[in-house]
Amino acid sequence: MHIYTRWYAIVPARLPPAQAIALSSPLTDPTFPLPGTRRLAPALLLALALAGCAVGPDYHRPDAPAVDRYTAQPLPAATASARAADGDAQRFLQGRAVPAQWWAAFGNAELSRRVDAALAHSPTIASAQAALRQAQETANAVRGGLFPAVDAAAGGTRERQSATASGTAGGRGPFTVYNASVSVGYTLDLFGGVRRGIEAQLAQADYQRAQLDTTYLTLAANVVTASLREASLREQLRATEDILEIQRKSLQIAEQQQRIGAKSLSDTLAARTQLATTEATLPPLRAQLAATRNQLATYLGTTPAELALSPLTLDAIRLPQDIPVSLPSTLVDQRPDIRAASAQLHAASAGVGVATAAMLPQITLSASAGSQALSGGDLFSAGSGAWSLGLGLTQPLFHGGELLHKKRAAQAGLDKALADWKQTVLVAFQNVADALQALQFDAQGLAAQAVAESAATQQLQLTRRQYQLGSTGYINLLDAQRSYQQARIGLIQARAARLADTAALYAALGGGWRSDTPVAARQP
Repeated sequence: MHIYTRWYAIVPARLPPAQAIALSSPLTDPTFPLPGTRRLAPALLLALALAGCAVGPDYHRPDAPAVDRYTAQPLPAATASARAADGDAQRFLQGRAVPAQWWAAFGNAELSRRVDAALAHSPTIASAQAALRQAQETANAVRGGLFPAVDAAAGGTRERQSATASGTAGGRGPFTVYNASVSVGYTLDLFGGVRRGIEAQLAQADYQRAQLDTTYLTLAANVVTASLREASLREQLRATEDILEIQRKSLQIAEQQQRIGAKSLSDTLAARTQLATTEATLPPLRAQLAATRNQLATYLGTTPAELALSPLTLDAIRLPQDIPVSLPSTLVDQRPDIRAASAQLHAASAGVGVATAAMLPQITLSASAGSQALSGGDLFSAGSGAWSLGLGLTQPLFHGGELLHKKRAAQAGLDKALADWKQTVLVAFQNVADALQALQFDAQGLAAQAVAESAATQQLQLTRRQYQLGSTGYINLLDAQRSYQQARIGLIQARAARLADTAALYAALGGGWRSDTPVAARQP
């Protein structure tokens, strides 16, 4: 068998040289020893001239909102300050980029260790990474449509011909026919349907890349906020236990004074009621702390029974004072959810081209060369060669409206993807505005809570001395203790809220996390 190997490249227009189609055709070789091929050359040249077209809209990402700030009022240079822990003013640095490892700004090694462990061991990261690899391999598989399909076949058939078919009395056979061949088939991408399909799959890979970045950002933010909540709950438990110790001593004093007749039973009952009321707040706090630790175990990719965490306190966490605030015009590049919406919009745009190309003519080239013989030994002998060459044209005429409605569905999908993109951008700007304003109000709230806690401490000390001197009643002492308890818990919560809202701002700005260059930047 003689297999022809003199093939020449067919390269659709507008394709990069590295992606030239490695197909060669006897139609373009005037020395190829096949008769009648020159008559097909004009049709092929016309097909090649059309091969550079790509129907459907070319994707362009919509412009970001034309605003120069996130909030209704211009952002101040800094927040208010307070005479308390974590009370320093935070400065807003306009136009600064968010660092990739933004959690390091809190200056706590244990917090950074937790985030690193989560990013390394969380199954959500592994799932997102696998989804990205799957999308990339799918895109690579679709690229195969740019190349010819080459198949080798070999086989044998046992048959018997009838007298009518063989022209001999009694028929011919039975006999065996052996064959071996190589076939090449290629559908010209006249109107860019294949290229639009590749474009759509590359956009899906970009979407999964953005989803991976979203997973990184969300997981890091969740670990930070859960760790801050854990530290806050520990501080609240510690404060509550300190207050309980004071109330137990107050109850002992009230019982002693009742026994000597200095105080009435009502004072003792009031002290006992206050102590029991405060004790009742401990179980909910402990339950919240346990649930937070269990949640941290899930974030870190382990079970609650295997979780090993070093103690973390609010005093050991530094409040970031210099806060980068990216420009609104760059937010669409930083936020992974916006980039994911952009990738979906890109895929929907390419989908319109795929649906449009399906309604247009398709030209298919085919060629085969091989050998047939009645015995295996003669399969590759002289005179056993066989070949075929084909050029097919398909024009859809009537499919019951299927192709038209698919195109309309693709256009509707493009409209939906555009609306989703706009909504995602609006929500992103809302998130940043909420976080910026929360930081300003948190600073004001912390200042007020610091004043309240200081005043409540002084009031409790004064009331206790007055009670010991007999110049005030026990009810006033209980009120002072209650006010001190509320003020101290409120100050702890205000500190934790300020730290958590700082982390929320980093996350709202996109967290600075960015994977490699998007795949769709490399056009098929």
